[in-house]
Amino acid sequence: MIETYTRAVLRWRWLIIIATLLITAVVASGGRFLEFTNDYRVFFGKTNPQLEAFENLQDTYIKNDNVLFMLIPKDGGVFTQHTLQAVQELTEAAWQIPYSRRVDSVTNFQNTYAEGDDLVVEDLVLDLQVLSAEDFVTAKSISTREPLLRNRVISPDAHATGVNVTIEMPGVDQNHETPEVVQHVRDLLQQMERKYPQIDFYVTGVVMLNNAFPEASKNDMKTLVPLAFLAIIIGLLFFLRSFTGTFVTLLIIVTSILLAMGSSGWLGIKLTPPSASAPIMILTLAVADCVHFLTTFLFNMRKGHAKQEAIVESMRINYHPIFLTSLTTAIGFLSLNFSDSPPFNDLGNITAMGVVYAFILTVTFLPALVSVLPVRVTQRESRSTLLMQDLAEFVIRRRRVLMLGMGVATLGLIALIPRNELNDVFVEYFDESVEFRTDTDMVADNLTGLYFVDYSLNAKESGGISEPEFLAKVESFADWYGEQPEVLHVNIITDVFKRLNKNMHADETSYYRIPETRDLSAQYLLLYEMSLPYGLDLNNQINLDKSATRMSVSLKTISSKRVLELEQRAINWLQGNAPELEAEGSSPTVMFSHIGHRNIRSMLLGTTIALVLISSILIFALRSLKMGLISLIPNLAPAGIAFGVWALTVGQVGLALSVVAGMTLGIVVDDTIHFLSKYLRARREQGLSAEDAVRYAFSSVGVALWVTTVVLVAGFLVLSLSAFELNAGMGLLTAITIAIALIVDFLFLPPLLIQLEENTA
Repeated sequence: MIETYTRAVLRWRWLIIIATLLITAVVASGGRFLEFTNDYRVFFGKTNPQLEAFENLQDTYIKNDNVLFMLIPKDGGVFTQHTLQAVQELTEAAWQIPYSRRVDSVTNFQNTYAEGDDLVVEDLVLDLQVLSAEDFVTAKSISTREPLLRNRVISPDAHATGVNVTIEMPGVDQNHETPEVVQHVRDLLQQMERKYPQIDFYVTGVVMLNNAFPEASKNDMKTLVPLAFLAIIIGLLFFLRSFTGTFVTLLIIVTSILLAMGSSGWLGIKLTPPSASAPIMILTLAVADCVHFLTTFLFNMRKGHAKQEAIVESMRINYHPIFLTSLTTAIGFLSLNFSDSPPFNDLGNITAMGVVYAFILTVTFLPALVSVLPVRVTQRESRSTLLMQDLAEFVIRRRRVLMLGMGVATLGLIALIPRNELNDVFVEYFDESVEFRTDTDMVADNLTGLYFVDYSLNAKESGGISEPEFLAKVESFADWYGEQPEVLHVNIITDVFKRLNKNMHADETSYYRIPETRDLSAQYLLLYEMSLPYGLDLNNQINLDKSATRMSVSLKTISSKRVLELEQRAINWLQGNAPELEAEGSSPTVMFSHIGHRNIRSMLLGTTIALVLISSILIFALRSLKMGLISLIPNLAPAGIAFGVWALTVGQVGLALSVVAGMTLGIVVDDTIHFLSKYLRARREQGLSAEDAVRYAFSSVGVALWVTTVVLVAGFLVLSLSAFELNAGMGLLTAITIAIALIVDFLFLPPLLIQLEENTA
């Protein structure tokens, strides 16, 4: 049947070639609809509880998406006329950033003090030209002691200061809005750097984080995809020793990528750093099908077969294994739909489409194309084939030692898996070649952190935030948080109430406390709000009817494990000391900290379902329950061994690595399928013994397995060079898993087959 099909393909080869190119052009045109998303929220599903909690808080108060400029004067002091002039100028210019809602700095901080019976509210730094040396000392003293400023926009020793710009985008077209803000910020930064060369400027914030995701994706596509192509070309030329084979493989790869990415555009899939790595994965995986076909085809031609007959024979031998490997690989990637993070759903779907397209092209376009192109080979046995024959003899001769040694090593490494710690530091999703990462690290080391946790503390009645008892509970919670080692700053309304109470009592230090009555608190708050300028109101801290207040906690750059531990300690404190507040911490920090744990649980289900499906397919395809069950060992062992190796070398498993087991399951099955199919063909069709069947499998498919593994490992190692750590870690662990799979299939599966056959003989 396959022979009849292949001869039909050869007969209609020109029609197939032309139709393939036309269909590719139409489908690939969907690529014009592809666009990168500029929103970190894309990593969380719509029903993600942490995302829902954060959006509810954002709807209650003004959004706290921000851009934070940090200034470090080279003379070591912020409170000089030169540096404060730069801060003041940057503060004023920052209001012109698109969608800016609020700008906070030491110069425009609304300082309050008593003047007789009046409350004076004014900028901390007014006219720099008339300030005396004593005024600078006073401004420094006020700012470094003020809880609302210290470790937020001024460092404790006043060597660094910040200008924080709150951005509230319309959300109509974030793919336009975020770059618009970032471009304005970078232009402004360049202007300030030129004008103030004695000051070092850095910029971070949630808006810059959003922008870093698509920039990392685009840079990867510009650098890694060409590098992957180069690695593939070199590998194919070296192993196939055929320019025609290399050319047609590259054509299949490019066509598969164009079809998959074009289909993604038509389906409205948005690109993110994980899904943008799909072309590299498709490029790598598409090679495998071509190599198996071409290796057998070239082997037959070197044996003296005519081209057409060599094509037919290669298709007869490889069609079913290629179909099975494509199917299982697609299932493995489709299991990523169980991921709790949508970008990995997209990665799985795009890559699965690419794998399916690669299969279709391999069994139609590839033989048609090879039949019309000139192919030159030397009719001699290749050195690699001889090496495979030597390897087969070594494995058969040392089978008991290999089986015992590999078994012990496998169990030992799998036992190390629990040593892996589920952990993430989402700022470190970007390596140090990304400016956002280096600037964020500098800001965290010198001023404040990008990490934060927000709470909406509810008084449960209109105007209730002025109630002294409620404020006392809020202050206690803030004081507890301030004592935690992970915390840099706590921004809370009680600091405003205490300062106003002191001001309204002639600035007596003893009155720096919460007002004694609700009416007094409400009066102070009203007086203060009426004195605030536009854009510096308290809407970032209190809701409209003054029934709730926001508490913002700035954190050091810490791991997801420590964030979750801190969150749990906060829950325990509230339950034991202020259960009536009923507060839940929310922020991107909390969301990213939870997503790894949620993803592990969801991917366990996805991987299990994929394993059941793949195992059932293998049992049916191999027509042997025994062989299907045997295949489970080389299919499951590589991921287990790889995670054991990871435990010894790295020990940290984050969001991206949680999908590797499911993703690689479909890939590592390929080697097992090809080896077992050749082994069973030798046993069933040729009546060979188990040992001779192993020899046949090594000689007929060993080279192809070696070549495809090298190519796959090279492709995923290229991905490990990504500046986006999620892709880099995923690429490295996948490469390790694939390499281990070949070792298992060469050194453990053959001895296992021979041993089982001997026991049942």
